[in-house]
Amino acid sequence: MPVFCQKCGHRNASDSFFCSSCGSALEVDGDKTVVIAKVDQLQDALGPQDNATIDLRTLPKSSATLMVRSGPQAGERFVLDTSMTRLGRHPDSEISLDDISVSRRHAEIERHGQEYVIRDSGSLNGTYVNQQRVDSVVLQQGDEILVGRFRLIFLGPVEAS
Repeated sequence: MPVFCQKCGHRNASDSFFCSSCGSALEVDGDKTVVIAKVDQLQDALGPQDNATIDLRTLPKSSATLMVRSGPQAGERFVLDTSMTRLGRHPDSEISLDDISVSRRHAEIERHGQEYVIRDSGSLNGTYVNQQRVDSVVLQQGDEILVGRFRLIFLGPVEAS
């Protein structure tokens, strides 16, 4: 059974004594109550995860943000402040995800007021929202987007219009 860090919430191997993310000592005596997030069916299939954290007070008030939860660029943030944002391996993409598992033109996010719609651009590996393959879907607060090996979290604008 994994051990969760009480300081940062990172999931660690059951035989760990220190958090592999923040270095804090882990409580392994079993006497403590731990809140465990919803089980993620893909987590073990994708390998070890390095969870990133974000202070919600630092998010822009009028635009949504994508945060890379895991993958080669974990922790990076991208503000969706234009009407069209392209995701892919192509250097002209507004969000460049440099990994062979990402198509050159993988997906795009179109903004309509406070609504953000993600569309797959005919990628080879597909675009997934909350573990469901999608062609096009309106994004909701906290949605997890899978593009190749990258897991991104959609954080909507802080204030609604």
